[in-house]
This record gives sequence, C-alpha cells and structure tokens, in this order.
Amino acid sequence: MLPLRLVIDTNVIVSAVLKPEGFERAALVVALTKPARLYVSRPILEEYVEVLSRPVLKIRKGTRRQLVQWIRNNSYVITPSRIPARAIDPDDDKFLDCADAARADYLITGNVKHFPRFWKSTKIIPARDFIDVVAPHLIPGAQ
Repeated sequence: MLPLRLVIDTNVIVSAVLKPEGFERAALVVALTKPARLYVSRPILEEYVEVLSRPVLKIRKGTRRQLVQWIRNNSYVITPSRIPARAIDPDDDKFLDCADAARADYLITGNVKHFPRFWKSTKIIPARDFIDVVAPHLIPGAQ
C-alpha cells in the first residue's frame, strides 16, 4: 500500500486542539499515523507555532509544545521552491508550495474557498470529507 501524502492547513491543526471530538483531530491523527505521511515546510511549522501561541486561543503552553513536537517527530520536512502566488490569500501559498513539492494526495483545510479545488495532483478537501474518504470507520454512526 502506498502511503497517503498529506499537507494540513493551520486552521485544521487549531481545530484539532480545540475540538478533540472533531473531524480535524481525526484527520491529524490519520496524517501522523503510518502509512500516511504528513509533509510540512519550515514556514508551515513556524505558522503552526505562531498561531497556536495566540493568547485568544487559550491553548496551554505544554499542549502546544507537545503537539508541535509530535508533528515534528512524525512529519517529513521539505523545502519547496516558491511558485508565483495562486491562493486567494497569499499566506496560503506556502501550503500549495508544500503540496506541490510533496506531490501530496490531499491538502486538508477548513478554508476550501481560499484554494483552487485541485492544485496539480493534490485535491483540496475539508477534514470531514477527507475522513469520509479515507477513514469512514472513524465517523460516529458509520457502519
């Protein structure tokens, strides 16, 4: 079985922390569990740390550190080449760059409207749809 190649937007990481029972948490667990492979770049890791540290989110320092360390220990850090802007929000280009370099199967985001539906061979998909496709057994009430 070939591993799924995944990139995860920061909003999914935040939701995974704030809503432990949500699809975002399930998507993160799948992404960090073999045979799946989570791909990140230095700018993505930096954004994860910065956003998770925002006081308004009230995420405990220990929780943030553990999560970021878990991601660092279980993801593949790549250095993508910068391609001209393509996302509606230029801050989101780093995710498309990473998906392109990783040849990702999926980019999981809570902001699908900020991205094209596909970026080359990568499908942009919300966590709910991702879980429905790759791990429907994780959906409560699914048979």
